[in-house]
Order: sequence, then structure tokens, then C-alpha cells
Amino acid sequence: MYLYNLTLQRATGIAHAIHGNFSGSKLQEIVVSRGKILELLKHDPNTGKCYPLLSVEIFGTIRALIPFRLTGGSKDYIVVGSDSGRITILEYIPQKNVFERVHQETFGKSGCRRIVPGQYLAVDPKGRAVMIGISLKRLTGRPIWKITAIFVKTLVFLANLRETDNN
Repeated sequence: MYLYNLTLQRATGIAHAIHGNFSGSKLQEIVVSRGKILELLKHDPNTGKCYPLLSVEIFGTIRALIPFRLTGGSKDYIVVGSDSGRITILEYIPQKNVFERVHQETFGKSGCRRIVPGQYLAVDPKGRAVMIGISLKRLTGRPIWKITAIFVKTLVFLANLRETDNN
């Protein structure tokens, strides 16, 4: 016996929407999350309509979505916080028409828990850091040194990505 999961009707309500230059061209695109669907839309200035470039169904729920651009970069990346307890950095590759995972960091157990960071995301305007927050006023289950180590690891990764992007 096998389990087969098939969604009969796609979600239509938009939970999160961000804009940026994800394809590397000088045009602005829109990324929306519809429950468990991540969709890239392109605006057509002639007709005034938005057309989907890519629609990807993920196995989970998107908690937070934010764009960021590395210092001196020409394209934006997507930071996704999901219910799996992970923060993922995605890059849109227009030649393949896919979202490619650049980096993924696990912060806690799966499920939308209040003590797992990823509900609130903020980006430094200069592209130096991504800040990750939780819903509680105080942090109860994770030592501060562990959060600092994970955050420093993510910052080192962003610095290495910036160096390879400039070369």
C-alpha cells in the first residue's frame, strides 16, 4: 500500500508577497506564497497584468518570506522560513527556470512552534546580515551561545557567497 498526496484545488489566498530583481534582469518580479506554493510573477507593463514565471509546491508551510541582495550584487535572493524549523536561502535560475537552494540552516524541530526561530525575518539593507526572530518575548529552550554560533555560521556563509558572486 502506498500513500499518494494530491491537491485537487490550488490555494488562491496570498499569505506573503515580496518584490525584487530575482532573475538578474533590470525588471522587478514578485514572489508570493500561497500556503505551500511559492510562485514567481512577472509584471507586463503593456497589459498591466502579472504572469507566472514559476510555481513550485513545497512540502510544508511557509512562515516568512523576505528578499535580500548581497553587497555589490545585481540580483536578489529569497529567504524562506518554513514550518520545518529551517531557514532556506533560494536563488532563481532563469536558464533552468527553477529555484535553487543556496543555503539551508536548521533552527529547531518541525511544526510551527513558538520557540523555533523563523517567524520573523529582517534583512540588513546593505546585504550584510539576515536577522531571525521568534514569537516569544524570551528565549526559553535554546542557549544563547548556540544561537550565536548558528548566526555566525550563516554570516560566514553569506560572506563567502558574496566573494564568489563578485568573482
